[in-house]
Amino acid sequence: MDWREVYDLGMAPSHPQDLAPDTVVVAAGRPPREVDAPVNPPIVLSSTFFGAGTPGAGERVYGRFSNPTWDPLEDALAQLESAALPGLVYASGMAAVASAMSLVPLGGTIVVPRHSYNGSLSLVADLEKRAGITVRLADVEDTDATVALLDGADLLWLESPTNPMLEVADVRALAAAARAAGVLCVVDNTFSTPLLQRPLELGADVVVHSATKYMGGHSDVVLGAVLTSDADLRARLHGHRSLHGAIAGPFEAWLTLRGLRTMALRVERSQASAGELARRLSAHPAVESVRYPGLESDPGHARAAAQMDGFGSIVAITVAGGEAAAEAALAALRLWTPATSLGGVESLAERRRRHPGEPDSVPANLIRLSVGIENVEDLWKDLDAALGTAR
Repeated sequence: MDWREVYDLGMAPSHPQDLAPDTVVVAAGRPPREVDAPVNPPIVLSSTFFGAGTPGAGERVYGRFSNPTWDPLEDALAQLESAALPGLVYASGMAAVASAMSLVPLGGTIVVPRHSYNGSLSLVADLEKRAGITVRLADVEDTDATVALLDGADLLWLESPTNPMLEVADVRALAAAARAAGVLCVVDNTFSTPLLQRPLELGADVVVHSATKYMGGHSDVVLGAVLTSDADLRARLHGHRSLHGAIAGPFEAWLTLRGLRTMALRVERSQASAGELARRLSAHPAVESVRYPGLESDPGHARAAAQMDGFGSIVAITVAGGEAAAEAALAALRLWTPATSLGGVESLAERRRRHPGEPDSVPANLIRLSVGIENVEDLWKDLDAALGTAR
């Protein structure tokens, strides 16, 4: 084994290619199976690489273009999302979002869900001011109305379920309509993870992740990812990442790959608890409404069941008594952590309208619950008691 074989770890998987996703998270991105080879890929700390400009030199060249520590993670993510090409990892989820949105030309038009991640909505608003981009806000639960907005557009941005309202889009139908209209379709798949939904298989052109969330899984790393099976799109995205310097650190990439190993177990546990909590919350006297695609009463249930392999670990509730009651409930929590973000092992609760850029159509008394892996009865006791203070 020569030096390059030791460090180019993600390029030639040594395991069967017909594995289930919950096996891929464990098996993908491993070093070659050689005697005395490490089971886990090493962290490579180098800003530059030997041989640039010499005959036979590779494409590594410089740390802003590539790093061997990225390769196993980018390979694993591609296998999980059924991408034909290695993924691209970024310094953050927002860096990944910005890179994908760079596919909209100056003066172009983007269709985006009216309820989306706050950072994504803030970015399109900024692009509208600085780059002359036209923004069309869509109710993605209404497929026909969203398709009508595609006329003359350049990019359709989707979240499904949406953040924080948990609306479910018909990804397959919208991706097909976008393709027919010559519009690129990008799906932010952070909430679902590729364990539950694979947008490229549903017809999307590009998939975006905040790997900070379920992939890293421990609230200790910030990282993003973009995946596509289109070589031209990948080249454009790679060029944007290199030019703008939105690159992942080797430690962050390594931590995310380590987190990926347990993602299936964490999602399985948190999703089961989310379903149980959603059912109980639906009957709670201090709760006005619950959105969770796993509830048969949820407007997105049938659509989610048709295109997802599960319903996720996020629950949105509105608290009776308005904003003050929601804040009182958050203040009374003892096990749940009142904090932003999601997808970690700990359960988090957040009133989303506290962010200035959150749409007015998000109720002021809405609390987004990111269910972790704690005992579900302990989570319920804490929620029940906290909601009791809001009544």
